[in-house]
Amino acid sequence: MTFLRNVWYVAALDTEVGREMLTRTILNEAVVMYRKENGEPVAIQDRCPHRFAPLSRGTLVGDNVQCAYHGLQFDCSGKCVLNPHGDGKIPQAARVKHYPFIQRHGLMWIWMGPEDRADPDLIPRYYSHFDSPEWKTVRGHSYQDANYQLIADNLLDLSHDQFLHANYHRKDTFLTTPHEVFEEGRQVVSSRKVLNQVTSDAFAGNLPDPSVPVDQWKIMKWEAPGYFLLEVGVRPSVNPDGIELSKRNAHILTPATETSTNYYFVNARNYQRDDEKVDAQIREWQRIGFGEQDKPMIEAIQQVMGPADLFDMNPILLSVDGAAIRARRALAKLLKAQEESEK
Repeated sequence: MTFLRNVWYVAALDTEVGREMLTRTILNEAVVMYRKENGEPVAIQDRCPHRFAPLSRGTLVGDNVQCAYHGLQFDCSGKCVLNPHGDGKIPQAARVKHYPFIQRHGLMWIWMGPEDRADPDLIPRYYSHFDSPEWKTVRGHSYQDANYQLIADNLLDLSHDQFLHANYHRKDTFLTTPHEVFEEGRQVVSSRKVLNQVTSDAFAGNLPDPSVPVDQWKIMKWEAPGYFLLEVGVRPSVNPDGIELSKRNAHILTPATETSTNYYFVNARNYQRDDEKVDAQIREWQRIGFGEQDKPMIEAIQQVMGPADLFDMNPILLSVDGAAIRARRALAKLLKAQEESEK
C-alpha cells in the first residue's frame, strides 16, 4: 500500500515534544522529534547511517543528537557534525533525513514528501478554533493495530455508536432519521439530525433540564488523507435561540504502517469551559469509547482481514456505508494520481 506524501500529517500533540526525544513511526519511517534549546521543534530520521541504531536511544548535546552506539552527532538538518573516531573525518553520506516540522493548533505537523513542497498553508484551517478561548479542548493520542482506512470507515459511520457506544449515545431515532451524505469541495460529509426529541446521554448531564425536547445533530467531515471534524450539538426545540451545546472535535489519522495507525483526537466544546468535571467526563469517554470499544473492534476486524483490501473481500454494503465508500474512492483517486506523477 502506498500513502499520500505531499500532505501534512500530525506527528504528536504539542505537549509530547520537548527536550526528551520522542520517536514515532510515520508512513513506515521511524522519526525522532525533539525541541531545540530555544523551543523550536525538530524532526529527523530515527536511524543512524552507520550501524542503523535508533538515534532516539541517544542523547541531546545542545541541539545535536548523539548516537548512543558510537557517538556520532547529527545537527537539526540531519547532517553529521562530529565523528569522535580516528582523524574525525566525516563520510559524505553521514546524514539522516530531515522533515519539515511545525506546531499549529496544539498539534505537531510533519511533512513526509519532498521538503521543497512543504507549504504550511496546506494545514487544514478548520482546526483553528482550538486556539480560541471560546473553546475548551481535551486532547489525546491512541495507537491502533489497524489500517487507517478501517478507522476512517468507523468514524464516517454515524450508526455504529448506537450499538458499540450504546451506553453513551443510544438514541433509536438516529437509526431511522434521514442520513445525508454529500461532497463539499474536498470533503465528504456524513450528517444526521434528529428534531424535537429527548437528548442522548452524551449531553443530558450538561443541560439544565434534560427532559426538555431538543434538536440534535451529528455531522462528520472527512478530507484526505485522514483529517476529520465532528460537529455535534443540541439546542432546545421550542426556543432555538436559547442555550446551544456544541462540540467541534478533531479526529486525525496518521498511518504508522500498512496495519497500524496513530490516532489523535481533540475534543473542543463551547460550554462549561472551566468545569474540570466535564473535562473528566470527556477523558473517561475517550478512555472507554476509543480505548475499550472502538479500538478492540477495529483491531479485531484487521486481524480477520489480514493484508486484504476491503473491496477484495466483497463486503455487503448498507446505507450507513455511503460516506466511507465515497471517502475510500476519493482517496484511491488521489493515490492513483500520485503514482502516475511519480512515473
